Amino acid sequence: MKIVTIVGARPQFIKAAVVSECIHKISKSNDINEIIVHTGQHYDYDLSKIFFEDLNLPKPKYNLNVGSGSHAEQLSNTLIRLEKIINNERPDMVLVFGDANSTLAGSLSAVKLCVPIAHVEAGARNFSLRIPEEVNRILTDRISAILLCSTQNCVKNLEREGICDGVFFTGDVMYDLHLRMRDKVQEDLTIFHNLEIQPGEYFLGTVHRPRNTDEKKRLKDIFVAFLELDKPIVLPLHPRTIENLKNIDLYERINRAPQIRLIKPLRYLELLRLVLDACAIFTDSGGMQKEAYFCQCPCITLFHNTSWPETLDNGWNRLVDSDKNRILEAAHQTIPQEQPRLDLFGDGNAGRLIVDRLLDCLANPRDIYL
Repeated sequence: MKIVTIVGARPQFIKAAVVSECIHKISKSNDINEIIVHTGQHYDYDLSKIFFEDLNLPKPKYNLNVGSGSHAEQLSNTLIRLEKIINNERPDMVLVFGDANSTLAGSLSAVKLCVPIAHVEAGARNFSLRIPEEVNRILTDRISAILLCSTQNCVKNLEREGICDGVFFTGDVMYDLHLRMRDKVQEDLTIFHNLEIQPGEYFLGTVHRPRNTDEKKRLKDIFVAFLELDKPIVLPLHPRTIENLKNIDLYERINRAPQIRLIKPLRYLELLRLVLDACAIFTDSGGMQKEAYFCQCPCITLFHNTSWPETLDNGWNRLVDSDKNRILEAAHQTIPQEQPRLDLFGDGNAGRLIVDRLLDCLANPRDIYL
């Protein structure tokens, strides 16, 4: 029994690590052979390698080195390479994660060759086709044989679209990893010393969505708000964000500001350590919204909607878009009284449930290509 797992960006490494570990545990008794393909969509090779090492993700058999580029360039280059690999390996199933271009490319490559697709994190929706990831999600879900949902809300989203067969609520693999790693990093204070910040006395921010980084007014409004915060803010920024800050003559001001800690993207364990003790998180990342929720850290989302409405419960996540005044107002919010409902994302056994579903479906295949 052979499964080809396709990854290409940091969030996918995190999710795949949990599932791959579960596959490895039962591989001998169930004769499962997992082959990992790294598309290279995340083109920082050193940081990509660190993620594989930190999370004990098996070394990929194939690295496609697709790199950066437009959506069309990434998709076309990945499709061409993946088709050859899937033809050569002839897997029983292709496993994809999330909503990156690697997700869609892997799904399209598989469906054209009539190989069943399993989609982890199926059914998440922003309800806006202006968001590239939303297009990737919808298309991938439409052609997947197995749809593995992080929350019951994701199941309902699929039902509204008429997708009911092959849909399973498993919980969120990111929650699995969070539970496993949080105690391991709790005592490590190295990053606080390096950044000259105190636990509980700083903000954490990430800005990477094209709409926030490419639209000059949105980018300026967000970072001018950061300059007016009354506590230090740690900003691990994507190279594209830095380049666009330079284009609007804001980078030097940000870089010199005493309360701003401008750093390179972090490895997962370092980022988790910062989330655990941040006053609040400013982000446009769906993954970070969930991580903040798991850590019981208030989240301020720099977008007008979220694919994880569960995190809005009881005020743990606030949607402020790029509005400077709303950003600063939210920075002074008090910690919500009611605890997050972490059970909305499962019980920490999503990886095992996903593998169980894969085994069931491989033993009793559902042919959607008739």
